[in-house]
Amino acid sequence: MEASYRERITINDKIMRGKPVIKGTRITVELILRKLGQGANFEDLIMMYPHLTKEDILATILYAADLVANEELILVEV
Repeated sequence: MEASYRERITINDKIMRGKPVIKGTRITVELILRKLGQGANFEDLIMMYPHLTKEDILATILYAADLVANEELILVEV
């Protein structure tokens, strides 16, 4: 499944200041995640952005999950 999001999510410093976007669009991963977090469902997103697909949305979620899974925490004692 990892390859699936790599085919759909791209990062280019000349597009949206290097934020991850759905390939071929200027729709950021952040935008999709925020809309989902605010209660939008897949159908809502596809209606708002007709060139977006269910697979694009799933790729966004998988991308975000990988970021969280691979993040490193550094504990600092105060």
